[in-house]
Amino acid sequence: MSATRTARRWVFGAAAVLTVLAALRLAVPAESVPGRMLGAVLDVGYASSVLRLTVPIAFAALGGIFAERAGVINIGIEGFLIVSALTSVIVARRLPWAGVTGPTALWLAFVAGVLVSVLVAGVFAVLTVRYRSNQVIAGLAVWLVALGLAPFITLTLFDSSSPTIGTLGTWPIPLLSQVPVVGPVLFDASPVVYMMLLATPLAWYALRYTRLGRRIRAAGENPKALDTAGVSVSRVRYAGVLVSGVLAGIGGAGFTVGQLGTFVAVGQTSIGGRGFLGIVAYLFGNYNPFAAVGGAMLFAGFDSLQLRLQQIGALDIPSELFGILPFVVVLVTITLVRRTRVPSALGEPYDGEE
Repeated sequence: MSATRTARRWVFGAAAVLTVLAALRLAVPAESVPGRMLGAVLDVGYASSVLRLTVPIAFAALGGIFAERAGVINIGIEGFLIVSALTSVIVARRLPWAGVTGPTALWLAFVAGVLVSVLVAGVFAVLTVRYRSNQVIAGLAVWLVALGLAPFITLTLFDSSSPTIGTLGTWPIPLLSQVPVVGPVLFDASPVVYMMLLATPLAWYALRYTRLGRRIRAAGENPKALDTAGVSVSRVRYAGVLVSGVLAGIGGAGFTVGQLGTFVAVGQTSIGGRGFLGIVAYLFGNYNPFAAVGGAMLFAGFDSLQLRLQQIGALDIPSELFGILPFVVVLVTITLVRRTRVPSALGEPYDGEE
């Protein structure tokens, strides 16, 4: 499916949903429970929240696409998000001791988070490409190690299980940010939101038109042909996994310094399964970056909705039930989406170079 066709479907679908919601908003009394729920959705703040919550899911999805297009199953991407988010908080809290504060410290923390994510991705790549470990088990190991180390490191270094830092705030674009409705959402956003909006077409273009992108796709579809052409399949797969580490690192660190300003180290951590939502997003999008980010926005939309429903207290329902709303959507999506075409050599180690 072409990117233009995919984008057109998403735009038409979103427009149809918004039209229905707007019609219901006019028909339903504002003070009723349904009216308050609709008011929570039809709001500029809600749209901005959806974009911010999309960031970690979208970058996880884009990273997963590069790894799996290269033939490596990467379910450890949740672990990449956790280590990058944790690293960014540690660095941001330690840099003031060296006299570095403010936005400079936050950007350095962001870069450190990305670098650590790439380092973990490199270890994962060595295990799966060099030593041909089972890719699913290696991915689970990355996630479980990150999930186990995060509270230990946090409680060792800080007095709290949720150390706080500042955020990068928003970067309003002159004139465009003053445009009604669209301006505050798209042009007065966090810099990591701009990164996401830029990374999506770049990922699509890189996979489709660059030499590295073509080789990554070949490594996942027909590694023998790539090897016959004189290109190292292993190197290409290393590159695919490392790119996934870069993108997941941007998602994890960006989610922390761009929105939360903290890292919660209890339970599923502040990442809260968004890496797994990213995996579903690219399967939902059939490995197309535009469709994958669209799927990420869908999940983020329900995530933001459950947060708002908890705040307005419109329904007498325990907050824990609201929290599972995005994952219910995931289950429904997995049930309905049956036409995902995975790369032919996905998960298969290649030993033809020996």
